[in-house]
Amino acid sequence: MDNTLETLYQVILNRKANPQEGSYTCYLFDKGVDKILKKVGEECAETIIAAKNDVLSDTIGEISDLIYHLIVMMVEKGIPLSDVIAELDRRAQKIGNLKQMKQVDKES
Repeated sequence: MDNTLETLYQVILNRKANPQEGSYTCYLFDKGVDKILKKVGEECAETIIAAKNDVLSDTIGEISDLIYHLIVMMVEKGIPLSDVIAELDRRAQKIGNLKQMKQVDKES
């Protein structure tokens, strides 16, 4: 994987530390966590709809929007990208979790 997510994370981190007038990212930080979380929810719903409609370009665009807003939320909450990557790596090492996954599916 290239460093695209890390670069995006650093840009968003920089926008929080050094606000720039007219920046959408700075607007989100200025409005606070409620606005950021609202956007995460909206983008999640839009991703679901795009995937359901089976339009690949729309789905890719909405996934990109969702990832961007998730990273804004991570920066707002002080969650390093490296922590999320480490958790994904940890999960990728697990084998034989089908029983646990079925239990989680039943609970959701």
